[in-house]
Amino acid sequence: MSLFEKVFNSIVVEGNERTAKQMAAFYNSTPASIKARISEIRTQKGFAVYANQRTDTAGRTKTFYRVGTPSRAVVAAGNKALAAS
Repeated sequence: MSLFEKVFNSIVVEGNERTAKQMAAFYNSTPASIKARISEIRTQKGFAVYANQRTDTAGRTKTFYRVGTPSRAVVAAGNKALAAS
């Protein structure tokens, strides 16, 4: 199974919310490679993958990735862009 498929299954199919560092450690990869696969999920597959930042009590900010439902405004903007082309 490719790294793309592993990240896709983790975020989209299973509905997990994880950081790139967590997925990189789990799939024996790098955070940069995970971020690239998430970008592919967004652009090639069309899923709304959100990057939510959280700050823990020590002041460290981490970015968690998850799949969500796009707002009506985002869908409307996409439809408008498609209609213009």
